[in-house]
Amino acid sequence: MSQWFAEYGLFLAQVITLLVLVMAALAVVGRARAGQARSHLRIEELNKRYRARQRQLRLVGLDRKRRKAALKAFKRDDKRRDKTDGSDPERRPTLWVLDFHGDIKASGTTRLGEEISLILDVIGERDEVVMRLESPGGLVHAYGLAAAQLDRLREAGVTTTVCIDKVAASGGYMMACCADRLRAAPFAVLGSIGVVAQMPNVHRLLKRHDIDVELLTAGRYKRTLTVFGENTEEGREKFVEELESTHELFKRFVAERRPGLDIDSIATGETWYGSQAVGRGLIDDVGTSEAYLLERMQAARVVTVSLEKRRGVTERLGRAVSLGISDALQRVYEALEASGWQRR
Repeated sequence: MSQWFAEYGLFLAQVITLLVLVMAALAVVGRARAGQARSHLRIEELNKRYRARQRQLRLVGLDRKRRKAALKAFKRDDKRRDKTDGSDPERRPTLWVLDFHGDIKASGTTRLGEEISLILDVIGERDEVVMRLESPGGLVHAYGLAAAQLDRLREAGVTTTVCIDKVAASGGYMMACCADRLRAAPFAVLGSIGVVAQMPNVHRLLKRHDIDVELLTAGRYKRTLTVFGENTEEGREKFVEELESTHELFKRFVAERRPGLDIDSIATGETWYGSQAVGRGLIDDVGTSEAYLLERMQAARVVTVSLEKRRGVTERLGRAVSLGISDALQRVYEALEASGWQRR
């Protein structure tokens, strides 16, 4: 028995030593990568991706002889394309495709600004920038900066199209209207040109328990409404005045970029679906981003550009665990939902 314990202790010591060495190696790699760029540029030509998938579908069901002939035809087509593109004095225009999925803080704005800077350095006279935008809006200053990044394309004279498949409301629409052309899916949600603010006030609850909160300010309107203090009518009026001022700035911003709009009739905070928004001038035409890109592939190279953040080993592991839990919960939810109509 004592020999077994000795062997087990030796094995345990070896396992612990191995774990320590692995953790040390990961730490060294992590420090080395910390000094490198925190993001990398990902570029993909969608024409090639779609062409490869179309060819895969065409090969389905062919016998060996016809499959061999089809593969030879594909190679001849590739050579012809390479020769044409290389000898054409006026190269095919390029559509540079960007994606923006906005949260309440428009967290992707920094990345968007960097992507736009890169494109502005290489864009050709006949090129176009297409943004696939999805955002329900958020903080005024955050989306003001995001819209200013898109304005850089307009100021540089770059043809810009924004495609909205799901939602571009409030700050999301502020960004969208910076484009030369807006396209939205039939049931995409658009508009919400308004400003909203709310906060709880627990002053009466604190007063009931004899709790005082001292709020000291320098400046008459340094703090108009508070969470803990007693709000005054003067403070409320000033707060509403500031909301109205922000709303006027929002309306002016949209009106300058969409001069055909009846801004007073649509800047009510309402939202419309894409099929309704086109008649009100909020967008230019109805359709999906996928259909637009496929249409433009006939005459242009369509290239997606994205700066992707480099994640450390720990972050990747945590993300994998989080996605696994999320996927499991989603499957449980779907099973519960389906059980309602699968019963007999």
